[in-house]
Amino acid sequence: MKIKVLLVEDDINLGMVISDHLQTNGYDVTIADDGAEGLVKFNSSVFHLCILDVMLPKLDGFSVAKDIRKTNTEVPILFLTAKSMTEDKIMGFESGGDDYLTKPFSVEELQLRVKSLLKRVKLDTYEAPPKRVMIGNFEYDLENQSLTRNDSKKVLTKKEAQILNLLYKYKNQVITREIILKAVWGQDDYFVGRSLDVFITKLRKYFKDDSRIIISNLHGVGFKFEIPE
Repeated sequence: MKIKVLLVEDDINLGMVISDHLQTNGYDVTIADDGAEGLVKFNSSVFHLCILDVMLPKLDGFSVAKDIRKTNTEVPILFLTAKSMTEDKIMGFESGGDDYLTKPFSVEELQLRVKSLLKRVKLDTYEAPPKRVMIGNFEYDLENQSLTRNDSKKVLTKKEAQILNLLYKYKNQVITREIILKAVWGQDDYFVGRSLDVFITKLRKYFKDDSRIIISNLHGVGFKFEIPE
């Protein structure tokens, strides 16, 4: 299995240097250049390691780490920063970081930190996400983002699929609005909140032919995707 690394760095040149080095050493690297995009990409795939710059546009690295920790407490997080103050390091660890690398640094030092963090990752416990799952009477094709029931097929939009993936991941549990909004849009405000409500209404409509499937709204909290086991 190739180790997947999420790199969130707004300095394009530095990002390319780090990415090229990691890829040369056999890692599969996904790059984002702002915190919001990084959070969306993290929730769209499975990663074994996150490398986050601290000073990022839209959402800083500490905030990204805090949001990652709401859904994943295991993935190692390495911070990159131009700051070396003790207060910043403490803030990094308190936000869920595992290690801290101060700029400028050598790619050799980065490689050593990456190898050290990956020692705690049990690759054999990482299962590839299923390509198809049953949701009541519907077959959900995650790869092609489609819902099929009998001879009827509905192809979902990217955001519909992202929301459904999260609802399914937390099926029969409560998932907060904040987690969905940050995971899909990278932000949590009134306007994207209204968009989320529209998408939830659409998903309810898609599943209406199976009365056992319920997307309930817990006012002020989030949603519960109730499906038959």
